[in-house]
Amino acid sequence: MAPRRELPSLQEAAAILTAKRTRPSRRPPPPLGRSLNKSLKALDAKFGQGSGALEARWREVVGVEIAKRTEPVKLTRGRNGGPSSLEIRVAGPAAAIIQHQAHEILARVNLFLGAEAVQKLRIVQGPLQNKYEAVAKPRRRLPPLDAAEEAGLARDLAQAPAGKLKSALLALGRGVLRRRSRID
Repeated sequence: MAPRRELPSLQEAAAILTAKRTRPSRRPPPPLGRSLNKSLKALDAKFGQGSGALEARWREVVGVEIAKRTEPVKLTRGRNGGPSSLEIRVAGPAAAIIQHQAHEILARVNLFLGAEAVQKLRIVQGPLQNKYEAVAKPRRRLPPLDAAEEAGLARDLAQAPAGKLKSALLALGRGVLRRRSRID
């Protein structure tokens, strides 16, 4: 058995540590964005902006009227240099109108994505999850009828039996009288 070595005193340990060089601390790795920057630039140059950018700016690219009725679904790149296609979803009966505007839509999309980025337009009918539709204006409440009109309406419906039909007729009568007074 080897003889036991005694531990140095505090003063001896301090002298040893000041005399010896320790390893330098490791530098942390650079942020991920900096190391991926070259790769992302190369991919962007090769493949362009893609459908994410197109979807985000669809209203600006095709115009407000077309954007109300359509939304981009998928941008498919052609294999081996083949034609790429853009699939758009169209709200029901507007498909015929959009079909006639296909050349204009393709021209606008190619202006945004780059020359000859999309050669085909595929139209699919279906409901839209459209963020572009104009927000409906809140309906203004019409002022209530004055007492004379309300009394006349109640007098006219006095013979009607009480129930859902009478309340529906009262609501209809109020609506007609309000609109008539608004037009006058």
